[in-house]
Amino acid sequence: MTRTPLIQMRDIEKHFGAVIALAGVSVDIFPGECHCLLGDNGAGKSTFIKTMSGVHKPTSGEILFEGKPMQFDDPRDAIEAGIATVYQDLAMIPLMSVSRNFFMGNEPIRKFGPLKLFDHEYANRITMQEMGAMGISLRGPDQAVGTLSGGERQTVAIARAVHFGAKVLILDEPTSALGVRQTANVLATIDKVRKQGIAIVFITHNVRHAMAVGDRFTVLNRGQTLGTALRGHITAEQLQDLMAGGQELATLEGSLGGTV
Repeated sequence: MTRTPLIQMRDIEKHFGAVIALAGVSVDIFPGECHCLLGDNGAGKSTFIKTMSGVHKPTSGEILFEGKPMQFDDPRDAIEAGIATVYQDLAMIPLMSVSRNFFMGNEPIRKFGPLKLFDHEYANRITMQEMGAMGISLRGPDQAVGTLSGGERQTVAIARAVHFGAKVLILDEPTSALGVRQTANVLATIDKVRKQGIAIVFITHNVRHAMAVGDRFTVLNRGQTLGTALRGHITAEQLQDLMAGGQELATLEGSLGGTV
């Protein structure tokens, strides 16, 4: 039985004047899978995810979402369709509570006559419930986000996206600034989300982190894809070699008369 991808990107090009950021990228994103997008700095990863999430319009090529041509005028359209992006800066306010950050932009309201007030009771209950489901034990929903670890803040952002109906969750380098334990927590969260049938696009330059949770691996190099491999069909060493340039690295090794 053939599964239908949630997102199909076909020969996507993105030009910024004379600069070609993406030069014909094709990739499929499937539900319930973690698709790792790897590449060094300048490979085109950021442009790729911004094109997928409605920030940029492709110069040429086609994007299908749930089998239909995707026409998003801005990121809000993508979010409403179910494509959520968690960027490195997380877009959180450190001095505000976890529950306030969790519901920022989607505040639950209680009405008292003509008054409309933030529904603290509902927000607190849902926040504790959703964070508990992700394996994070908060002191309380009123705990300031700034007191959480980097991994816990990532989990708040991921849990928030899942709660508000994400079908595709794009994670932009979520482990780049974390220690070993916090990284393990975030990778465990990714695994939990994937098992809920949500598609994960995991952008990283860390091959070990990708191999820990990835089902598919696509390498970008200078705005082009070097292909997609399934788990079990490629090794960490092969992925690292592709990211480093592959053939260029082999040439360098030969000129030095040994292994770099």
